[in-house]
Amino acid sequence: MTAKTLMIQGTMSSAGKSTLVTALCLIFARRRVRVAPFKAQNMSNNAAVCANGGEIGRAQYTQALAAGIEPTVQINPVLLKPEADMRSQVIVNGRVWETLPARSYYERKQALWAHVTAALDGLRERYELVIIEGAGSPVELNLKRGDIVNMAVAKYANSPVLLAGDIDRGGIFAQLLGTLMLLEPDERALVRGLIINKFRGDPTLFEDGITILEERGRVPVLGVVPYVVNHGLPEEDAVAIEAQNREHSAPDSVDIAVIALPRIANFDDFDPLKAESGVSLRYVSHPAELGQPDAVIIPGTKSTIADLNWLHTIGLAEYIINLAADSTAVVGICGGYQMLGARVCDPTHIESDQDETVGLGLLPGETVFLTQKTTEQVQATVTSEAGWLRELQGETISGYEIHMGQTRSVAPWLALHRSNTFDGDMSVDGRVWGCYLHGVFANDNLRRAWLRSLGWQDMGLVPSSLEAAFDRLADVVEGNLNMTLLEEIIGL
Repeated sequence: MTAKTLMIQGTMSSAGKSTLVTALCLIFARRRVRVAPFKAQNMSNNAAVCANGGEIGRAQYTQALAAGIEPTVQINPVLLKPEADMRSQVIVNGRVWETLPARSYYERKQALWAHVTAALDGLRERYELVIIEGAGSPVELNLKRGDIVNMAVAKYANSPVLLAGDIDRGGIFAQLLGTLMLLEPDERALVRGLIINKFRGDPTLFEDGITILEERGRVPVLGVVPYVVNHGLPEEDAVAIEAQNREHSAPDSVDIAVIALPRIANFDDFDPLKAESGVSLRYVSHPAELGQPDAVIIPGTKSTIADLNWLHTIGLAEYIINLAADSTAVVGICGGYQMLGARVCDPTHIESDQDETVGLGLLPGETVFLTQKTTEQVQATVTSEAGWLRELQGETISGYEIHMGQTRSVAPWLALHRSNTFDGDMSVDGRVWGCYLHGVFANDNLRRAWLRSLGWQDMGLVPSSLEAAFDRLADVVEGNLNMTLLEEIIGL
């Protein structure tokens, strides 16, 4: 069996492609279609770990969950994780392939085409429908020759394409009609419809706009999808951080400041905190923005040493150290955990040309970078009674690891359910702590115990689940698209 396909391309980055694919995966799953997402190449430091330990983009992992299937490396065969100095770690079929400068990657992209087509072919043998996501714009003319993610994939699969434009950012006619104009004739023939995405206000005011687009573009507009505020899905790009800082919080909320590292990774770790009533979560990148929060979190990063040097240079390191001395809670996750220790050592220069870098010294542990990368889904038991952990001792929590270094801790507080391995470190009073576990705040009891230690009042409100977010998004998209025409385009 060879599955039908549908491809969602956008006029630019952040046009809403990932969100639309997520919604469509659930929409067709609810219609009893065996559906899977696919993105040939993603560039993001927000990654997730599949059951076999392979890394894929967080967006594709989320799309698989919406489709009701087990996330696998086939749905995102190539993942680029940007590092320092204009280079990226290239993940192929879930594993590190090479670390390459941008120019070298573009010169070698075609070597990855066989992995892309094999992954797509494999999915089409197993499912009835594969919904393919493009990247950026399909008409970046200087980059098209090495395309392995947009029209090259559409032509390989002979897939109908829907082109989505972001009306919230303005210029929707130039976005959509300009993209159509720049496509080659055989590419344009695959575009079967347009989607107006992120519309605010009364859609009837855009009826003339639809007529203009259909007359000049010679393809139908399948719908006008409203701007979904706080959709509840993990964000893929760090550009979302700026928008989150514009959200208003109650003045008596617990104030949590997350350091917006230049190479921040997996910042969706903090979505469960943000979802709690009575919590204000903000991102800061300068000492003047930090103020006197109840807690500071140093998140994961794709380049621990570069971002640690940045903390020292900009003055945030000294500020955080002083806050900790004044009893402010300080937490580090993954790369942030490595920064909390006495030093980070890189004897084989995996991340930089520095043999070692001085850490914040808020925890006594030391980290050494090794060539082997750890990527694994994890279950662990809380073993410590320090501070706020007392009520959690013996409880099992879950998450996932993605890191290069190994940290020698003094007071580990997690026993991993694998071969006598321990994780984390913590001060005696429990105010300063860290671990490698991404997703640690998704464990309800742990998250709320920590928040209570900051003075948070538990109102008994359960944050919206991911499943509820899926349903809400799918309902909005399904209610604003011409699904009859869409099914006809797909051939279902």
